[in-house]
Amino acid sequence: MTDQAAQPNGELTLRTLAMPGDANAAGDIFGGWVMAQMDLAAGIRAAEIAHGRVVTVAVKEMVFQMPVKIGDTLVIYTRLDKIGRTSISLDIEVWAQRYLTPKMEKVTDATFVMVALDAEGRPKPVTAL
Repeated sequence: MTDQAAQPNGELTLRTLAMPGDANAAGDIFGGWVMAQMDLAAGIRAAEIAHGRVVTVAVKEMVFQMPVKIGDTLVIYTRLDKIGRTSISLDIEVWAQRYLTPKMEKVTDATFVMVALDAEGRPKPVTAL
């Protein structure tokens, strides 16, 4: 259950469990681990859109609004922002489903810019949806 005022935007793309190996001594999950999960979700969605290989070229501003704790389920939503000639911009939202509860809280968001690549690793045009 999420706060009625705040609901996730986009399509559910990735769910994963925050484990002790992903945390500091206080039990807070490392921000870099959260960002890596966002990158995975962006790669999944962008590859579906591009019908092929993609790489991350930019991450726009990211601010952590709340911590993720050991045992929380990280829930990541993606929403297509725009398609350029070779690029795909995705808005990524991260929510934490708190351990053993239905409570969902927004953790962070950012825009990830991905570029489609051909078999030789050169940028290739993204065809229209």
